[in-house]
Amino acid sequence: MSLNEAQSRAVAHNEKPMLVLAGPGSGKTLVITERTKHLIEQYGVSPQEILVITFTKAAAMEMKERFCKRMGGQRVPVTFGTFHAIYFGILKHAYNLSASNILCEDQKNQFLREIISKLDVEPNDETDFISEITNEISQVKNNRIFLEHYYSKSCSEEDFRTIYNKYAGILERKSLIDFDDMLVMCYELLSQREDILKGWQSKFKYILIDEFQDINQIQYDVIKLLALPENNLFIVGDDDQSIYRFRGARPEIMLGFEKDYPDSQTVLLNLNYRCTGAIVEGSKKVISNNKDRYEKNIKAHKETGQEIEIITFSNQEEENEHIIHQIQESIKQGMQYSDFAILFRTNISPRRLLERIMEYNIPFKMKDKIPNIYEHWIVKNLITYIKMAEGSRQRKDFLQIMNRPKRYISREFLDNTEISFDSLRTFYQDKGWMLERIDKLEYDLSLMAKMAPYSTINYIRHGIGYEDYLKEYATYRRMKPDDLIDILNEVQESAKPYKTYDEWFAHIEKYEKELLEQSKNRENNHNSITFSTMHSSKGLEFKIVYLIDINEGISPHRKAVVEADMAEERRMFYVGMTRAKEQLKVYSVKEQYSKKVDISRFVGEIMINKQNLVPGVKIYHKKYGEGIIKMVNDGKMSVAFRKANKLLTLDINYCITNQIIRVTV
Repeated sequence: MSLNEAQSRAVAHNEKPMLVLAGPGSGKTLVITERTKHLIEQYGVSPQEILVITFTKAAAMEMKERFCKRMGGQRVPVTFGTFHAIYFGILKHAYNLSASNILCEDQKNQFLREIISKLDVEPNDETDFISEITNEISQVKNNRIFLEHYYSKSCSEEDFRTIYNKYAGILERKSLIDFDDMLVMCYELLSQREDILKGWQSKFKYILIDEFQDINQIQYDVIKLLALPENNLFIVGDDDQSIYRFRGARPEIMLGFEKDYPDSQTVLLNLNYRCTGAIVEGSKKVISNNKDRYEKNIKAHKETGQEIEIITFSNQEEENEHIIHQIQESIKQGMQYSDFAILFRTNISPRRLLERIMEYNIPFKMKDKIPNIYEHWIVKNLITYIKMAEGSRQRKDFLQIMNRPKRYISREFLDNTEISFDSLRTFYQDKGWMLERIDKLEYDLSLMAKMAPYSTINYIRHGIGYEDYLKEYATYRRMKPDDLIDILNEVQESAKPYKTYDEWFAHIEKYEKELLEQSKNRENNHNSITFSTMHSSKGLEFKIVYLIDINEGISPHRKAVVEADMAEERRMFYVGMTRAKEQLKVYSVKEQYSKKVDISRFVGEIMINKQNLVPGVKIYHKKYGEGIIKMVNDGKMSVAFRKANKLLTLDINYCITNQIIRVTV
């Protein structure tokens, strides 16, 4: 097995802590398996004393298989597992637990659903709300936050604490633990029972951890206990690829490793075997704009290759047609569909491209759960309005839209399977203000009966006041209104080509069937284009990668308001860039939902390195022409423009993205 110099140093490491900084495509799995083999064969370490931890079951199994192959196919008793599997094994021995004590996802959702139903909480999408609450419960447990100090993002503090405590009570009564409890209970056990801790310390004398940048606080606290007293910790990861902060991952743990272990050694695996030189250099330019990170001089093993293709299209339709044409031409030249990946920041982005891909019968598969915008509760509300406009008087339809927006219509009179506006008026005959609202609703429905789908959605949004209702709901749920408005924008855009409701509904039905078919055959679609969020693309690689809709507000996402959020957005984009082996295409648009949008700052960072924007450097600005940089400070630069004959202070990010044509260093 041929190793480069840095890999050899890491593999040959024996005792004491070591930090292995593993850039994209640098062979980190190889290093972990080879170092494990080296410990056994060269240093005489017993295989039972070696623990290898990674984050997913699939990754642990793959690493174990690769290790066994390197050991000649024999089963060597090294322990490979996830954090949860290892920590549950420790608990199982201490408390005589079994798999029956582990709470499954369906049970968890059922318990939370029952708790929420008894509270004065009425989420429009119960599934999303439960998912958000589940994430917040995990945050509290994994970061060992006192419940009274935690402020919920999904509901009021009082409601969250009630949900949390009732959920904990159910688990205790039923002798169940969830995945977060595995970590918390393991830490409590090992920190309180020195005898048990010593037993596990003597068993696992060498600990190797993959993807260390994704570790959370409670996982790290347990590892620090297990590693004592020798601290034979071998951690491998890349702080530039830490993109799971929303799950509790803390890249600062990796950044502080050398401080926690002053006697540790550090090795940088700086040779990228995956990407071409142009992709490596472009990605380095982007990630160098993050402040808190390990500096890494990554180099490409394949120095040649095509330059990164950067194009800004007028709109998404133009972008989509260009992508489809390029793929078709590449297939004619002998490439496979599986050579291509289309990556995006949010699940909303690929909807229109997916529809076009289906029209051309191009095979595709989704890495994530297949997004179907037409299943979103907002879209269901809009479709129900249309059904009511077409004449439906079913009780279930009326219940869905009668108070969206608020009309203060009571459920009391809704006894039958169908409703009648005349009966509704009779019920409210003594309340003139309610009669006006009922008349208005019936009038609105009659108007919509004659409209095209696009116009109807626009009328529901603004004429009926549904968009204002969403903004109020977002405030109540502590959400960003724009996240909900995006759904409105996207579904309205999807309705634009259709003149009648029947045409639009037929399109929706066809789209849903195709998605379902693709979902069923996902594992069998080997020769197909991969669609994936940047999050889910981590660990994958493709010959050609398209990064689509790279615009401000999308990538970076508008939710990135503090520096830590922006740094993670940049890391996510960096991960997306470094999935490409041969060609990287970064596409943005000038217009979305009939509004102008800015090109992402990340595009500018690929084109121009901020480090070049220093005093004395000459720039060429779209508006002001040639200028000389006089001063750079805190994201701003003062530039003396010859043509304008003035000194101007400009925002660096804005100029890189939109205004600077070139830089002469």
